[in-house]
Amino acid sequence: MTGLRERKRRQVRETISATAVSLFLERGFDEVSVAEVAAAAEVSKPTLFKYFPTKEDLVLHRISDHQGEAARVVRERRPGQAPLEALHRHFLAGLERRDPVTGLNDHPEVLGYHRMVFTTPALAARVFRYMALDEEALAVALTEVTDDLTARLVAGQVLTVQRVLARRNWQVLVEGETAERAHPAAVAAADHAFALLPAIG
Repeated sequence: MTGLRERKRRQVRETISATAVSLFLERGFDEVSVAEVAAAAEVSKPTLFKYFPTKEDLVLHRISDHQGEAARVVRERRPGQAPLEALHRHFLAGLERRDPVTGLNDHPEVLGYHRMVFTTPALAARVFRYMALDEEALAVALTEVTDDLTARLVAGQVLTVQRVLARRNWQVLVEGETAERAHPAAVAAADHAFALLPAIG
């Protein structure tokens, strides 16, 4: 029973978010009210806010689902593997499977989603808040192999590298390249970027 209830909750949550993102992409984030989203998703406003406390959450839960990912990669790396090697390989794996978080996904809705996030001040500000939390979590994970200051400096560099690479990949696709053709250059850029980071661990 608990499993069924949880599945239903996830279905309702995904329906609300998908409806919201569709409306936002069609008309613009600032042009659609929460009441309109609730009506389109066939739920009440109180129900919507139970799943998504703010309007921004309707969009950014897709990003928040990756919260703490870099720290998890470091903690779950195989024995003897350096933290940055694990993070590098994880990013390359994301490119290979066209994970939207890497920017290398040319599905029209994904491209539109990124454009909306990058160009809407309220959403962009929230993304930077998520990044700050990720940076803190990664720094804590890295203190297992280095001192606190070095861990914080490297964590900031890693998150910046990933953000720049993702934005660069998205820009290439927006300019008309396909993800398939852009993949080799994206891999080369990631290899170059991670090689610039200081070796620790």
